[in-house]
Amino acid sequence: MKPNKEQQLWMYEHMLISRYFEECIEKIYMEGKSPAFNMANGPIPGEMHLSNGQEPCAVGVCAHLTDQDVVTSTHRPHHVAISKGVDLKKMAAEIFGKKTGLSGGRGGHMHIFDAEVNFSCSGIIAEGMGPAVGAALSRQLSGRPGVAVSFIGEGAVNQGAFHEALNLASIWKLPVVFVIEDNAWGISVSKADSTAVIKNDVRAAAYDMPGYHVSNNDPNAIFSAAGRAIQNARDGGGPSLIEIETYRLAGHFMGDAEGYRPDGEKEALFNKDPINRMKSQLTELFNWTESEDIALVEKTRLQVDEAIQFARDSEYPAPEEALEKVFV
Repeated sequence: MKPNKEQQLWMYEHMLISRYFEECIEKIYMEGKSPAFNMANGPIPGEMHLSNGQEPCAVGVCAHLTDQDVVTSTHRPHHVAISKGVDLKKMAAEIFGKKTGLSGGRGGHMHIFDAEVNFSCSGIIAEGMGPAVGAALSRQLSGRPGVAVSFIGEGAVNQGAFHEALNLASIWKLPVVFVIEDNAWGISVSKADSTAVIKNDVRAAAYDMPGYHVSNNDPNAIFSAAGRAIQNARDGGGPSLIEIETYRLAGHFMGDAEGYRPDGEKEALFNKDPINRMKSQLTELFNWTESEDIALVEKTRLQVDEAIQFARDSEYPAPEEALEKVFV
């Protein structure tokens, strides 16, 4: 299963949106946080986890999904949310803590929820796996269409929730796909120092489900593997596990000094920037021209700029609204 030109252009466009959105967020996040870094200051307080470099994981999978399908993601969620179709203006406003945000500014960037497209994420490692299994079970029991996809990091495979989720999904033959974004680093701990197996797709065999490994952060290869897994789920074939070899071009969080990275690692990753590689591939396969590329880049930047401006212009919630929408 290979993506056609239209699908590759969709993936490229959403990679561009994700990258520029995060570049804008990165710049704005640092406002008011110098000369002494204090994450409580500025228009975007709190932690910030960027997904620059991991865009292929999101587009290669979400190209196969509809609004009926459920996606749960991680504390590094922007690329997945954008590819799933989350409202960009409302997401930006949520990150800014504004009243017009998806959750009225209550959740921030690690807790993005958009019921319109069945997307959610969480700051807790592996937390989204249980809800994804539950969503798949509800569809199976009710006969409703849709599959569930749970994005996790490679560090999450060592959590108990990972094994519980895979076990139940396999026993009940649920329409769910587990996607591991292996960026090689669990905060500052390398995968080699934390995980007994070299490739986590081999764990699928322990739960009697197909396992796929995609190397080199290749969006087209991700598209192909995800297409097989998602179609298998739609056809009643049960769950699958996909591990994607990807990388983050930023630190674990904004302010991360990244002293744990070996010398030269980050520079080498920038030389393999998936957006540049995707552009070259479009040029080679479909005679994608520079003028077409410039037009698409301008289109995506306008979309992001409008979302950022919407967030800046929106009002903050009133202090008393902190007491609303809570359980008592």
